[in-house]
Amino acid sequence: MLHPPSTREFLHEFIGHYVALEGKLWKSLLLLLFRPGQLTLEYINGRRVRYIQPLRLYLTFSLIFFAVMKYTGHDGIKITPADHPVAAAAQEKDKTKPELMREDEPGEIANGTAELRQGIGKINAHWGEQADRFSRMSMDERNEVLTTAFYGYVPYAVFFMMPLFALCLKMLYLGSGRRYGEHLLFALHANGFAFLAMALMMVVPNVLGIVSWVLGLWLVFYTPVAMRRVYGGSRLATGVRWLVLMALHLIGITLAIGAAVGFGILR
Repeated sequence: MLHPPSTREFLHEFIGHYVALEGKLWKSLLLLLFRPGQLTLEYINGRRVRYIQPLRLYLTFSLIFFAVMKYTGHDGIKITPADHPVAAAAQEKDKTKPELMREDEPGEIANGTAELRQGIGKINAHWGEQADRFSRMSMDERNEVLTTAFYGYVPYAVFFMMPLFALCLKMLYLGSGRRYGEHLLFALHANGFAFLAMALMMVVPNVLGIVSWVLGLWLVFYTPVAMRRVYGGSRLATGVRWLVLMALHLIGITLAIGAAVGFGILR
């Protein structure tokens, strides 16, 4: 007969579950960080029970990345006129932070997008009204809308790029015998690592500039090292495939982010 668990039973179950999850997490992290591609191979070869699921790993690190970006002020989501004294002071204080949009003079965005807004209005009247509304907003109101749109939709847009990333790998490795699901595993692990590395670059103290340099260097070379471990092939062939993959992914990410922010403005 079922009975409510006692405090001791509850704690025993909770601690057991936590230790098991923690063990999986550390094993997954060690492979993900220091042996590029090995975690993917472990899954492909059926050794999955001891590791965190790829989708959960990706979602966790992507959420951490966007949260860190938002709450540490690294997003650079701003519209600032060049002659705005507050903006000028902020730029002088932190010249490394880019702006999503910039006005060299007040009203430049509204004037420069008049034809675009008319075209949007012809496609969808509601979208046209929202675009006109955005163009009439003050600088602070636009920044608020952009920030809301970015954090509300960009994480989803980036996530939906993973199947495309895997498709690019499938095309680059035609004849390798790898199934699409295996390419998707690689995509989740590689991009999960990228989110983790970028989050660490924002929060770990940059001692003498070394930490960011090391993390940035590892971020650049991680994917080709992982590709060679999982798919094999010469260094030259892997390097060429990696360059094509990164070019396609960069184009896709840029379009996805633009579409997500645009959707957030026009919805």
